[in-house]
Amino acid sequence: MGKPTVGAAVGVVPDRRGGEGGTLVGIRTRPSAPVRTAALLAVAAVVAGCGDGSGTPAAPPTTSVRPAGTGTAAPSAPAARPPALCRPGRPVTLGRLRDPALDELSGLARSRRNPSVLFANEDSGAAPVLTVARTDGTVLGTVSVTGAEAVDWEDIASGRGPDDRAVLFVADIGDNAAARSSVQVYRLAEPGPAGGATGLATRLDLRYPDGPHDAEALLADPLRRELVIVTKALGGGRAYTVPASVAGGDATAGTTTLRRGPAIDLGWVTAGDVSGDGRVVALRTYTSLAVWQRQGREPLATTLARSPTCRADVDLAGEGQGESLALDRSGRTALTAPEGAAPLLRRYGRPGTRGR
Repeated sequence: MGKPTVGAAVGVVPDRRGGEGGTLVGIRTRPSAPVRTAALLAVAAVVAGCGDGSGTPAAPPTTSVRPAGTGTAAPSAPAARPPALCRPGRPVTLGRLRDPALDELSGLARSRRNPSVLFANEDSGAAPVLTVARTDGTVLGTVSVTGAEAVDWEDIASGRGPDDRAVLFVADIGDNAAARSSVQVYRLAEPGPAGGATGLATRLDLRYPDGPHDAEALLADPLRRELVIVTKALGGGRAYTVPASVAGGDATAGTTTLRRGPAIDLGWVTAGDVSGDGRVVALRTYTSLAVWQRQGREPLATTLARSPTCRADVDLAGEGQGESLALDRSGRTALTAPEGAAPLLRRYGRPGTRGR
């Protein structure tokens, strides 16, 4: 991918069309693919297989999580009250994301500074642009990461950067052909919701220790400041850690080798997130949502080495081809949106007294 680009300029372009539109910067939109979506969901349903979808703190064999190098599930942590997201109730439709650039939405992240603001990214083939929206779907504008490349952006995560500043991590980690010698994550200061601010992006070049992988999920740990990439494979993926010194440091002259973590038997993992308080971790597939209760400040790789605390009782297959997930600060709710024009933004779970 060439020499790392440091200090890439990030320009925020406010919405000038009024209403729910956003001003686009160099976006190439593509038609949706209903046939491909149906096929992917059919395969994902087979992979999901025997899961009971009960929403209780159980770990059926098809959703177990194996630590690296073993053939059996690691013992679960001592019994504790499961996360509220394990009992999500019926989904609530919040609105539509009416941005023509988001016909293949692939990532969602909630703002750390303003919980009613979301950032979204488009899948491969688009310009390096983020969409800024409210949690009711109203599009506020776009953020152009002008110095970045967008080979295959697959996820976005909110995190804490140097000096505890709110930052975004954009994951250019898609690799359907498993042919990329390295992948990239871009770190940028969280932009304002209405645009007009600028910032600098830092490019992190990363490689897997065991050869190329396709991946669509990025987790940003607000406690330990590490990043975790979860790969996507039909037989189950694996977690790979980016050390905090790299995730929060300056871009290096070389490429960082990821730390290999536990195998994760969830089928095709298409997105993931960590709650803002760091206590709840979630991974989604096309059909299901797995939730973990984190124990203290343990590494995310340790959390993911256990069986999920629960398989949330949700029907993600019913929303279409979904590759996005955003938790709120306490991990009580999850927001999702599928691919397609003007996708519906849905909320699973019940928000606390402090709002969405």
